[in-house]
Amino acid sequence: MINPVQTTDVLLMADLPLGHYYMAARQYLTEPTANMGFNHSNATASCNTARTTTSCPVQSSRTFSFLCMDMKAGKNFYESQIRSLANEDYPINVPLDITTRMYITVSMNVLCRNNTSCSPDVGNMLATSMNNISWNNLQVDVLEAYYRNLSGFYTTDFSDWPKTTYDFTAENYDENAVITDQGTKVKVLNYNESVEIVFQGTSVMGGSVNHPMHLHGHSFYVAGIGYGNFNNETDPISYNPIDPPKSEHVWIPKKQLARHQILCEQS
Repeated sequence: MINPVQTTDVLLMADLPLGHYYMAARQYLTEPTANMGFNHSNATASCNTARTTTSCPVQSSRTFSFLCMDMKAGKNFYESQIRSLANEDYPINVPLDITTRMYITVSMNVLCRNNTSCSPDVGNMLATSMNNISWNNLQVDVLEAYYRNLSGFYTTDFSDWPKTTYDFTAENYDENAVITDQGTKVKVLNYNESVEIVFQGTSVMGGSVNHPMHLHGHSFYVAGIGYGNFNNETDPISYNPIDPPKSEHVWIPKKQLARHQILCEQS
């Protein structure tokens, strides 16, 4: 699985007789394919092993068997197989003594143009939100304001939990879930804190194909992925604390979730 703005290095084990290796790829969607207006064609390619002298056929006679574009089980199975090496040559340091836990919803929303009345359908702006707060961009960088002790540019009350709880992945939801507030709210963490974040994708306004989540200047361990609403009792059973992959970017599809573990160190 390759997400927007992401690259993946792949090692090919050419353990078959010398010749041509054919590869195929297709899109993965969280929306019904009939609703997505783009070319649904598959991609194929070939590579030649060393000392191959025959020319590459223009088209392979091989028939590829693809998963459905919205095959969630196939996506989750593939991602669950990705591991860190976690050996003496490539050690990892997964934070296990968690000091801060956060549960963050990521949604499509509507932002009201005025504070007197607001309707999800009339005269408002499309927005995205985290825990029902849509980011209000400032002329002064937040980190600059923090290090220079400038007041009035942001607040430190970003919530560890959604302000309003509901069935985040249900197709039917209260229209109030569509409306989001705007603010410049941050979460201040102490040096060397161990943080666990569960990002929860929602189905509000049909959700979106995916929300690419990036931790600028730091990396994190993706300790678990899942589908549906996060369950604090059953989902942790499937966590991988031994050799989870380390990344600086992960995508949160509609109705799905990902759990991250972060050690707050200087970068």
